[in-house]
Amino acid sequence: MRIAALDIGGTSIKSGLWEDGSLSGWRETDTLAKEGGARLMERAVSILREYGPVDAVGVSTAGQVDEKGSIFYANDNIPGYTGMPVREIIENSLGVFAAVENDVNAAAVGEGWLGAARGIKDFLCLTYGTGVGGAIVMGGEIYRGSSFSAGSFGGIVVHPEDIRPGEEFSGCYEKYASATGLVARARELDAGFTDGRAVFSAFTRPQVRAVIDGWIDEVVCGLVTLVHVFNPSCMVLGGGVMAQPYVIGQIRERLAARISPGFPVPTLCQAALGNQAGVLGAVRLALKAAG
Repeated sequence: MRIAALDIGGTSIKSGLWEDGSLSGWRETDTLAKEGGARLMERAVSILREYGPVDAVGVSTAGQVDEKGSIFYANDNIPGYTGMPVREIIENSLGVFAAVENDVNAAAVGEGWLGAARGIKDFLCLTYGTGVGGAIVMGGEIYRGSSFSAGSFGGIVVHPEDIRPGEEFSGCYEKYASATGLVARARELDAGFTDGRAVFSAFTRPQVRAVIDGWIDEVVCGLVTLVHVFNPSCMVLGGGVMAQPYVIGQIRERLAARISPGFPVPTLCQAALGNQAGVLGAVRLALKAAG
């Protein structure tokens, strides 16, 4: 089967063509999110048409996706995206079936198919970037919850003393454990730290390493909660900051020390598919749905 797939993010639209068991035609196109959801969909359809005739389409996208393949909710990063009937637009435009899924869920499907969780039927997937995204895989299927929002692990309250009414995610895991949270910590030390890569480039500085260690403790705090709630056999951790060998090693060590004796320590895996995870997950969903 020829399957064209998209991964729609706030910054870029990643795309590729799956045929004969491999991905080709990899592209990254600016989302131009501020132009709004309608223009975004025009851009998405245009990208898909560039791959020529296909048998099906897979779409990984920002926002919460309902059972009809529409955007149940999206924040203001893409104005007018909430309510967008993504699957309907693509199917009507291209005349083929389209599978549509939330981006973190799709990434988890990709990791379970060809990545770090290959062959594992039950696992959690977390991504640490601008925020903290999550996905729950049970019996090889995504658990979506009653309103398609399950796995929003960034909302775990870890610092109730910091809750500010009306401030989204105040006191929550996302504020402290994301790559954004790490950079915010580092900027208190040196305003020149603009991203996670810059922070880790200064790892040998004792004060910077102390900042990183404090951030790792925040990461572990949320994972301890998830281990005791879900009792997972495996957790896949993604995002550029998780590619640092020191980080994953320290998380394993500190997590093991904080879990109740009645719980086995889950396997911690670095996500293996990088920025192709969402596209590959979308391909897998389209393959399954198309039979």
